[in-house]
Amino acid sequence: MIRVASSTLYTQGLSSMNSQQSALLHVQQQLGTGRRVLSPSDDPVAASRALGVSLAGSVNGQYATSRKQADATLGLSESTLQTVTTTVQNIQTLLVNAGNGTMSDNDRATLATALQGQYDQLFGLANADDGNGNYLFAGLQSSTVPFTKNAAGGAVYQGDTGHQLLQVDVARQMQAGNNGAEVFQSVTANAGYVLTGNSANTGTGTFSSVSASDPTNPLYGHSFTLNFAPNGAGRMQYTITDTTTGTQVVPATDYNEGVAISAGGVTFSVKGAPANGDTMSIKPAQQAGGDMFTNLQNVINALKQPLTDETANANLQNVLATGIRQFSNSLDNVLTVRSSIGSRMQELDSLDTIGTNRDLTNQATLSSLTDLDYAAAISEYYQRSTALQGAQQSFMQIQGMNLFRFL
Repeated sequence: MIRVASSTLYTQGLSSMNSQQSALLHVQQQLGTGRRVLSPSDDPVAASRALGVSLAGSVNGQYATSRKQADATLGLSESTLQTVTTTVQNIQTLLVNAGNGTMSDNDRATLATALQGQYDQLFGLANADDGNGNYLFAGLQSSTVPFTKNAAGGAVYQGDTGHQLLQVDVARQMQAGNNGAEVFQSVTANAGYVLTGNSANTGTGTFSSVSASDPTNPLYGHSFTLNFAPNGAGRMQYTITDTTTGTQVVPATDYNEGVAISAGGVTFSVKGAPANGDTMSIKPAQQAGGDMFTNLQNVINALKQPLTDETANANLQNVLATGIRQFSNSLDNVLTVRSSIGSRMQELDSLDTIGTNRDLTNQATLSSLTDLDYAAAISEYYQRSTALQGAQQSFMQIQGMNLFRFL
């Protein structure tokens, strides 16, 4: 006969109740939290996968934050450039009005004052910030004022040509803005040519707009200088020199007012009576100067000068024609930048949609790994509760099984 000590019976009973109590408590915690995996030991594989999914969700959330920051900066830039567009269009209107031959010196001085107001407005827009002291058009030097004025009153760019890049998705870094040099001091690659007169000209020659007659010409893209000089018989002639190579591309040719002049794939015409030694420059827009502030200041200075004779009037007309072409190029450049900003903002919307779908996928995966099946958990709860009650009743019966009851 095997004899079992009373202490063994008590120990086994207590162990059984503790085990059942622990199992019941675990189910209660699952029901309370709604999670099946409360610790890695519950399901090591699921816990490991859930950790990876959670980390992926956190990274995706950081991408979403970067997209919001990029969208806010781009939105402010677009709003500012919309005003810049209006300002440039106002400048163009004033430049066209300035070409009115019936204006007096006072009228032109008034126009110069109006253009100075547009200059100041443009200068302020170029130095716009986001409200937190970060300048929109300073490149990577966001805490530096992009444009300042030198001793002569001209605008000087203080920022850099870099771009702030934000990681807006797994494999996508995006420019959060554009620097001032590419907005206010540049032109597009297809801006064509700009004709410029020489302020020292003594004749009355004025030029027309220049057009690209043959972009396939091997000299297209070079700079040229048009020189006027009379021949031995006193007949006015012109030559054209390729200043890029230093060679003459058009020999001495008789000048005829209004007749097309061509060189290197570009065509224009000249009216009036050029004088001996007068010159005109024909340059690609990128080399002719794309700085809005410098170009506008040149026009303002010219309008402030009184017109004393036909030569001064011709020089002014050439300055205005150059200014009109330059600001047409500047407007195209601003619109191109705005188009780029719009494309980036549209891309951010698409990436937001992708990020939202990725979040939903991560949440579904995480739910399948760690969320509780309530039906199964409730069923287990009742099973554990019944088992605990049975263990408690068994312990009570064992507690009564001793010889001391019969003494």
